[in-house]
Amino acid sequence: MEGNYDTGEQSAGGLFDDFSQMSMAIPATTGQRFLNFLIDNLLMRFGLSYVTGTLIGYLLVKLFPDFIQYYLQHGAYSAGVILLAYVIAIFNYIIYYTFCEKVFNGYTLGKLVTGSRAVRNDGQELTFKDTLLRSVIRLVPFEPLSGFGTPWHDAWTNTTVIKTR
Repeated sequence: MEGNYDTGEQSAGGLFDDFSQMSMAIPATTGQRFLNFLIDNLLMRFGLSYVTGTLIGYLLVKLFPDFIQYYLQHGAYSAGVILLAYVIAIFNYIIYYTFCEKVFNGYTLGKLVTGSRAVRNDGQELTFKDTLLRSVIRLVPFEPLSGFGTPWHDAWTNTTVIKTR
C-alpha cells in the first residue's frame, strides 16, 4: 500500500513542479519586446519582402506578361502595384510570425536574439491557432502602440512573451 501512496505523491509533486516553474517565468521586458519587433520587422522588410517580391514579380512576368506591360506603361505607382505591395507585406507578416512561432516553439529571430519566447498563459507551447491569431492581430491598426501595456496580440490570445535567459 505504501508504494501506491509514494507513486501518487511523486505524480502530484511533478504537477506542482510544472506549475511552480511556470509561475516563476519572468515576462519579457518592454525593451526586449521592442527589439523583437525591430529585428523581426527589419528581417521581413529587407529580407523576406525582397525574396517574395522577386518571386512574385518573376511569376507575374512569366504568367501574365500583358498585366506587367500595362502597369509599366501606366507608372510604377499605380493603384494596382501599391495594392499588390500591401498584399505581399500582409502575406509576409502572417507567414513569418505564424511559421516561426509554431515551428520554432515560440521563437522568432528577434526573440532568439533577445532571449525571449512566446508561450500560452498556461505555460504550454503555442498551438497553430494561437500563432495564426497572434499574427493576424498584429495587423490591427495601432496594435504596435499597445506594446506600452499588454500587447493586443498577447491579451486577445491568452499568450505572453517570457524571458528564456
